[in-house]
Amino acid sequence: MRELQQEIRALAREKKAIILAHNYQPPEIQDVADLTGDSLELSLKAAQTEAEVIVFCGVRFMAETAAIVCPDKLVVFPRPEAGCEMADMITVEDVEALKAKYPKAPVVTYVNSYVEIKAVSDICCTSANSINVVKSLAAKEIIFLPDMNLARYTQRFFPDKKIYFHEGFCPFHDVLTVEEVKKAKEAHPQAVFMAHPECRPEVIDLADAVRSTSGMLRFARESEAREFIVGTEVGLLYPLKKQNPDKEFYPASEKMLCKAMKIISLEDLKRALETLSPVVRVPEDIRKRAYRAVARMLEIPRS
Repeated sequence: MRELQQEIRALAREKKAIILAHNYQPPEIQDVADLTGDSLELSLKAAQTEAEVIVFCGVRFMAETAAIVCPDKLVVFPRPEAGCEMADMITVEDVEALKAKYPKAPVVTYVNSYVEIKAVSDICCTSANSINVVKSLAAKEIIFLPDMNLARYTQRFFPDKKIYFHEGFCPFHDVLTVEEVKKAKEAHPQAVFMAHPECRPEVIDLADAVRSTSGMLRFARESEAREFIVGTEVGLLYPLKKQNPDKEFYPASEKMLCKAMKIISLEDLKRALETLSPVVRVPEDIRKRAYRAVARMLEIPRS
């Protein structure tokens, strides 16, 4: 495996490519990547580099986001069939129906969505900044999509606003139950429970900290706690342990496994670099509209 990783790194240099890997990717993919992190975070960092090619190891909406914010770079996605079940749960027609029902409500769209949905939205958000995004809007009514759990979490901070949500969800976050969390807490009574905001409301209620994946990595580094129960996709345990070798991390549930995030192999990555394909292409009119929604989010000061 090490020899294959060395070949991939050599190819990346030869092709002037940058390899991006989401935090949920398999360890061997994370280890060979130039950058690891959250999806939007990776695309924004890649945009600032001299790389001519982006090879994105994640799921399809992530590669699309790279194409949205890096129009001057070639975006290669090794396995186009690696989709996102939550992103698949909403269509442009669904968005238009919500707009017709709530005509005064701006549309806030989670970046974990396909480019066509971003293109018909007013502003995007991430799991880390959804609260700041909603706070930035003067409207008292908000349409939030596609994740109902992230919408419900965000609603907690705005008693004076009404958030209407599409009933989509992330299957591997939504699967985590109160019973499983309580069982994990009983097994590890000294552990801090970190939950992702895509989890169910009753699971969020049990959390010691609610964070995005990058937020969990930062929280674990800065916390004085020595043990953590991790309420997100099990792939995050690898970078958590790598960054904090003196701390212990336990999955809240082994069921929190996204199969789509495990599709890309080192062989796929090597082939993608050799052929510079498959390429992700976004029609320019759709890209521009989607970019406006992303750019509007980026204009909001970070708290």
